[in-house]
Amino acid sequence: MRASLRINPIACEAHGLCAELLPELIRLDDWGYPIIDESEVPADLIGLARRTVDACPTLAVLLDEA
Repeated sequence: MRASLRINPIACEAHGLCAELLPELIRLDDWGYPIIDESEVPADLIGLARRTVDACPTLAVLLDEA
């Protein structure tokens, strides 16, 4: 199974919760907006990625699973 993480920049309001929950894949820029350096989610982090998607208050974090 492959999964990739992405951010909807229009929906994001820079709460920063995603970077707290998944610091292995998400970091924040100087203004608090998330940056994903590697969009592919390793198999051992898929559960945390799903939790991060569910916890985003603006539904800006998306997980594409194939």
